[in-house]
Amino acid sequence: MEVTINYNGQAVAVEVTLEVYEFLDRADHKAENLSHEQRRHWDGREFDEYIVATEGVGIYGETPEEYLCRMETLGELMAVLDTCTEAQRRRFLLYALDGLTLAEIGTVCSCSKVSVYESIDAVRKKFLKFFANYPNE
Repeated sequence: MEVTINYNGQAVAVEVTLEVYEFLDRADHKAENLSHEQRRHWDGREFDEYIVATEGVGIYGETPEEYLCRMETLGELMAVLDTCTEAQRRRFLLYALDGLTLAEIGTVCSCSKVSVYESIDAVRKKFLKFFANYPNE
């Protein structure tokens, strides 16, 4: 059997035995299936929905009231982020969620550490103002 493989960016035709051909074919199918699975579960949503369906409770056993409170708070926090510029939001999320340093964010965003710090500080001040006005429960 003849198989075409990519070697250094060039397609090369190689003659192989039937066993090798079947092995390569199975490997291609496994890689394709894995790729499909990763695309389906990239945000974990289906897995969480599976837990809710089988366990009958939300994540960590939260009650519907807790879920609604969490979603309302998330909506309010997203509203605060919506008041920020795109650069501020991106830099803040890279810092807060991805844990990048100011220098790493500066490299990713092609800017100085000072401008990264100023963006993050501006968002931080908006959140402090939000939490200062947030009703205590």
